[in-house]
Amino acid sequence: MSGTGARRERVLRQIPAGIWTLGFVSLLMDVSSEMIHGLLPVYLVSAMGASALTVGAIEGVAESTALITRIFSGALSDWLGKRKLLAALGYGLAAATKPIFPLANSVGWVVAARFVDRIGKGIRGAPRDALIADIAPEALRGASFGLRQALDTVGAFLGPALAVLLMLASHDDFRLVFWWAVAPAIASTALIAFAVREPRVTRPPGETRFPLRPSELARLGRRFWIVAAVATVFTLARFSEAFLILKARNDGLGEAYAPLVLVVMNLVYALSAYPAGALSDRLGRRGVFLAGIALLIAADLALAGAGSLIWVAAGLVLWGLHMGFTQGLLGALVADTAPADLRGTGFGALNLVTGLATLAASLIAGALWDRIGPQATFAAGAALALMALVGVAFSARALKAP
Repeated sequence: MSGTGARRERVLRQIPAGIWTLGFVSLLMDVSSEMIHGLLPVYLVSAMGASALTVGAIEGVAESTALITRIFSGALSDWLGKRKLLAALGYGLAAATKPIFPLANSVGWVVAARFVDRIGKGIRGAPRDALIADIAPEALRGASFGLRQALDTVGAFLGPALAVLLMLASHDDFRLVFWWAVAPAIASTALIAFAVREPRVTRPPGETRFPLRPSELARLGRRFWIVAAVATVFTLARFSEAFLILKARNDGLGEAYAPLVLVVMNLVYALSAYPAGALSDRLGRRGVFLAGIALLIAADLALAGAGSLIWVAAGLVLWGLHMGFTQGLLGALVADTAPADLRGTGFGALNLVTGLATLAASLIAGALWDRIGPQATFAAGAALALMALVGVAFSARALKAP
């Protein structure tokens, strides 16, 4: 075994069991969610007679709900000192919604299920990430967040792949596929409820205050808010993956194969997330983050100039690499910069600002696509990513791991 391979195996053995378990919790829930969400827009339009406007409204309300919930759940986990309880509640709510999709006989029931599902996602995200930060040894934070992200992303490409296979095997029986999605969601909830132990978090002496107040938010510190600002600009360059699918279709990919765009992107993402996180533990966060932004610029340029599916495929690979190099790293940076007793609030705040940036980025991308064309969308993404690259270059101290 090579020195690099032996070192990687040694680091993987040192990562606590709780991190592995939380990674498989995310994997199972992502398999379930993506099996449903990958088919839901088509199901709503073709089987339930919904309009494209209705589909867009459902998704907009769902994602906005998740964004608003995230900041409160993170702060609540700091206040109560109960990260696992809130994370398990979030996964449990999401699991409870899964049977509603195959049973729904109207668009209203689907809207209700999506609304509760996104509340569950909003509740679990920040407490789960704070729990990972609490469990992970300081020297293995990057590897720990990278591993969780890698396992989560395995679920993100297994879900659509399974949905395609089940649709082919069942002759397009949407409801049957939705029933199959119930099992991994239940397994995910059971795993976090019974197999994860929550460590004790050291709290500062004195009365514990609810974190969503100016004095407590100020305790997050300058380094954290610099990280949040850089992440916000970076996320403006990272619009919805729906535009990757549209670009592939624009350049000749058949509609039946559209889910393969996410399969390819998420496969590369999953393979690169853990090595990138482990590398940041050894070499520092800033250099790896800079490489990730450079990969996004390269992906945008490849997609802007693409005129064939070969160039689209190259852009997808680069996009997946940039995700692997940056998404887990942002979690490690929050753990590096936020006080231990405010990590839930820190993750909630980061999720909120980057989520709002994602919505803004997608609106900008859509407007540019409609008015000018796909090239303008991806060229604008490259320009915004370049701004983030400059921001990271001038934020060396904030992005340096302790």
